[in-house]
Amino acid sequence: MPDPYAARPAVHEQRVDGFGRVRVLPVDPSADVPLLHRWVSAERASFWGMNGLTEEQVAGIYAHMDTLDTHHAYLVLKDGAPAALLQTYEPGADRVGDCYPVRPGDIGVHLLLAPADGGRGSSGWTGGLLRAVATYVLVGLDRERIVIDPDPANEKAVARFRKEGFEAGPVVVLPEVDLPDVYLPEKQAQLAFLSREAAFGG
Repeated sequence: MPDPYAARPAVHEQRVDGFGRVRVLPVDPSADVPLLHRWVSAERASFWGMNGLTEEQVAGIYAHMDTLDTHHAYLVLKDGAPAALLQTYEPGADRVGDCYPVRPGDIGVHLLLAPADGGRGSSGWTGGLLRAVATYVLVGLDRERIVIDPDPANEKAVARFRKEGFEAGPVVVLPEVDLPDVYLPEKQAQLAFLSREAAFGG
């Protein structure tokens, strides 16, 4: 079966031993939103904060993000199939920057894995994907440390990141954001960090 994403340029491409070929593509707000809407509107993605939004609303969010220099969205492919939605952001330009001392070289990451089907869920699947994402973010973007802010109630995500080497930080309250283009309610977050040294050694 031909790869429908083959013609789209990737910002990162990597073969992970024992896992497969990973490509990271900038989200195309028009082409990718039907897929992304299915992912973000599922009950399993409730912590992503987009449950109940229409496809048009989700398209608007990613079209707005596409205009920003500080926040970016990517579709992560494994062997040509969509595997995750990756968002990166500058912590100093995000509400998380109000909750911890931001260091030079920090980069924020949100990661939503595709629904479990096919090979997803097999031993080593998540670890292989996270290795590729960490390589892109820390090496490809030349950053020193990843910060994540999952909901503390999302115990599976918190445990998954801890297993992959993230060091837990404090539980904080992310402040409400009420702007003309963006509304985010106040919420709790479990901060966690992964340095380049911890990820790759040396």
